Amino acid sequence: MVSTVDREMHIDALLDAPISVVWQAWADPAQIVQWWGPNGFTNTMQTFDLREGGEWRFTMHGPDGKDYLNKSEFLDVIPERVFKFEHSSPHFITTVLFEAKGNETHIDWTMLFDSKEMRDAIVKAANAEEGLKQNIVKLKTFLAK
Repeated sequence: MVSTVDREMHIDALLDAPISVVWQAWADPAQIVQWWGPNGFTNTMQTFDLREGGEWRFTMHGPDGKDYLNKSEFLDVIPERVFKFEHSSPHFITTVLFEAKGNETHIDWTMLFDSKEMRDAIVKAANAEEGLKQNIVKLKTFLAK
């Protein structure tokens, strides 16, 4: 088996909420737009068809005043277990795994890019590793409300 570690961004976190609440934060478009993205970003949802083959389109509004259209296709959706999608441009596949830990939830979030060079370019251009960390903090803050 070939390792993909050099093409990945990965983070995991233990969230202080039951798995049903954490799943809804991901699965409900009215909730995900409230916490998705790095600091300073807001979101407008266009389409969120949470099923295998379903489309997810939204616009991230950056603190720089620019709009960033995001288009993805859901590849695998298993309630309270798997949230997996393929992002079109830049191309990557995101897999988020959910595991109940009593009244807490562990998530394991991996973004897999086509190449190490693509991953490195995205990390450099968008400070993506820091953005992923900020996304977790925003999710934790959202869940605490």
